Amino acid sequence: MITQETRIRPAVHADGDALGRLDRDTWSPLHAVLPRPTEPYAPFFDERHRPEDHLVAVRGEEILGYVRVVPPTRLPTNAHVRQIQGLAVADAARGQGVARTLLRAAMDRARAEGAVRLTLRVLGHNAPARALYASEGFVVEGVLPGEFLIDGISVDDVLMGRSLTP
Repeated sequence: MITQETRIRPAVHADGDALGRLDRDTWSPLHAVLPRPTEPYAPFFDERHRPEDHLVAVRGEEILGYVRVVPPTRLPTNAHVRQIQGLAVADAARGQGVARTLLRAAMDRARAEGAVRLTLRVLGHNAPARALYASEGFVVEGVLPGEFLIDGISVDDVLMGRSLTP
């Protein structure tokens, strides 16, 4: 049996419907700070969430996941930083290294854009994501205790980052 390789490519506008479905299918209070999406669904891409901000993992024509990498602000004083503002992997593709591959592609892209730091925010109770990020060199740089109230439970917002230079 021949298995196709997972590839990472830039997202295109035509990926919007598939990425929207992926986002809805993977929604969980483990990582979501917004309520579960309901119909009518907003478009995945909009003026703040552009295709060019996303990398997608594909196997054949199937989208397995995505990562969104953007400047954290428009300020010139932190133009050297990129931030991961979304990472999702289809349930059927979990445990196959897709998230790690997307994370590494995000680091490569940030470096190619001249960034020297990559940051992200992760919910304190999301142990699997925190372990993945730590295994790729991200360290906790701050914690906002009880920043979110999810299903009546106080959840910390954990700020993580890493250098992109050797």
